[in-house]
Amino acid sequence: MRNFSDELVRNIARLDNPTVIGLDPKLDYIPEFIIEHAESLFPDEPEKAAAKAIWLFNKSLIDAVYDIIPAVKVQFAYYEMYGPQAIKTLGLTIRYAQSKGMLVIADAKRNDIGSTATAYAQSIIGETPILLGQKKEMYGADSVTVNAYLGIDGVKPFIDVAKETGRGLFCLVRTSNPSAGDFQDLTLEDGRKVYEAVADKVEEWGSELIGEEGFSSVGAVCGATWPEQAVALRARMPHAIILVPGYGAQGAGADEAVASFTVDGKGSIVNASRSLMCAWKKREDLDPQDFAKATRDEALDMKNKLNAALQSRKYV
Repeated sequence: MRNFSDELVRNIARLDNPTVIGLDPKLDYIPEFIIEHAESLFPDEPEKAAAKAIWLFNKSLIDAVYDIIPAVKVQFAYYEMYGPQAIKTLGLTIRYAQSKGMLVIADAKRNDIGSTATAYAQSIIGETPILLGQKKEMYGADSVTVNAYLGIDGVKPFIDVAKETGRGLFCLVRTSNPSAGDFQDLTLEDGRKVYEAVADKVEEWGSELIGEEGFSSVGAVCGATWPEQAVALRARMPHAIILVPGYGAQGAGADEAVASFTVDGKGSIVNASRSLMCAWKKREDLDPQDFAKATRDEALDMKNKLNAALQSRKYV
């Protein structure tokens, strides 16, 4: 039986890189020559042209980094906004990344209760019963982000499917956006902040899915823009793999991003989306045709900075 947390920890160790690349594409992130090629293929079908351009862009980036980055995060919104054809591209991207040995985090931030939550879980990390007595993986992602603020009613269906399939989930605990504190920093009667109470629940919920590497397949999302809270949250969630957004374009550097790692430099993975996808826009020395090389160069730089930050923590 597979275990998502074990696979992710081992992928990170194998590549010595705690990075996940976010493939959250917008058309203006894509070099013009790809746009023009896609339009030439579907001159009268703009939705198909857009989906084709996104696919060619994603595929090139995966080809450029699959041997140095252990995981991909696909944000569903950036595909959903381009319509049904782009949803097909989302599926292609998930399967292609997996075929290259990368784990896929579906950044869908789903939240609902009961049968609706089960439907979300089955569609993204499980199997959906269809006709003729068959079941089918619709998206087949390795893990999914979940909004935990509905409580266990909205999370347990995902945990149940994760148990069945060996997949994982990441619960929102402390998000990276500036207004996160509007609700997450409120103080409860027992003195804990709301996000601390959620962290305690995540640690509890994940207790039955701890793998051989010592981490649970029920993880947490804790933004790099809140490093002090990240340190405290690691203490509250010693078994959770922490997905860390906020690096790069959102303003956090390597030192902030590694705050949630364990003392031996494990247990977290840092996401970068725009800073990797759009690296080519900052490279006047490169032809836009070499956009994927710019992403690879930026990814190697990120890897080196994160590892240097982790190494420096050992001597503090």
